[in-house]
Amino acid sequence: MAVNTVTASTAWTDPHCPVARAADLVGDRWSLLVVRDAMDGARSFTEFQHRTGIARNILTDRLRKLIAHGVFTQVEAPSGKRKLYELTDSGKDLFPVIVTLRQWGERHAFKPGEEHSVLVDDSGSPVPGFMPMAVDGTPLTSETTRVEYAG
Repeated sequence: MAVNTVTASTAWTDPHCPVARAADLVGDRWSLLVVRDAMDGARSFTEFQHRTGIARNILTDRLRKLIAHGVFTQVEAPSGKRKLYELTDSGKDLFPVIVTLRQWGERHAFKPGEEHSVLVDDSGSPVPGFMPMAVDGTPLTSETTRVEYAG
């Protein structure tokens, strides 16, 4: 279920644009890296901090924000001594976003031949490139789509 939480402290960059709202919620570097690491198995504050190198105060802030907006939930650790963080269905829905950013980075953020990590499926094969498709299977681009405004 999508969370549409608007608080007095939420100032939407563009209140009518889904891209702007998504960027307001998860568009900063640290939030996306925390989500990425959760998708790769990180669950504890310490794991997120170790994997990202993020400062404790910034990590605390990002986790609070992601919980408040329904991207993460906190659960009791089996030891009962601390809390763990789990992606909600809303958080898991960010998987295509993370994959698309990764694939853009593979194409545009590395020099030819420069080593980088690769996302693979269960068989070990690289994940194929994402391309939005029309209902009839035709690839979509910015030239073949438009935004329609309600009202």
